[in-house]
Amino acid sequence: MREPSPSSVAVTHLALGGVVTVIVLNLLLRTFVKLGGLFTTLLIAALVAAGMTLWFSWRNRRAPLQGERRRLLALYGGILALLYLGLLAMMALQDDPSPMGLLIFGLHYFCYPLMAWLFFSKGFGKPSQ
Repeated sequence: MREPSPSSVAVTHLALGGVVTVIVLNLLLRTFVKLGGLFTTLLIAALVAAGMTLWFSWRNRRAPLQGERRRLLALYGGILALLYLGLLAMMALQDDPSPMGLLIFGLHYFCYPLMAWLFFSKGFGKPSQ
């Protein structure tokens, strides 16, 4: 078994940090500030994606490589997908969600990987030369 490279470890930590930040911001904004809806989801998704992009650029002094972007998006989106599936299972135990409810639920999830993909692919946060 080969040892992980420092870059893959950093990308894994960044993805996990992004997921934790999403959870904390959702709890803070939805519980204490009483913001809700798709706007709040878009706001949190954009803030976390911008933060992850800036953190990666600051830490590595370069834009992420194609493989790093893929790995980060797969980990970030995959972990959030598992959490959302768990939440959906808990919702289904109480009452079957309607098709429109499932669509809205899916839209809330897809905001996170979509924003991360947009921020990481557009060169946001590239260090100036």
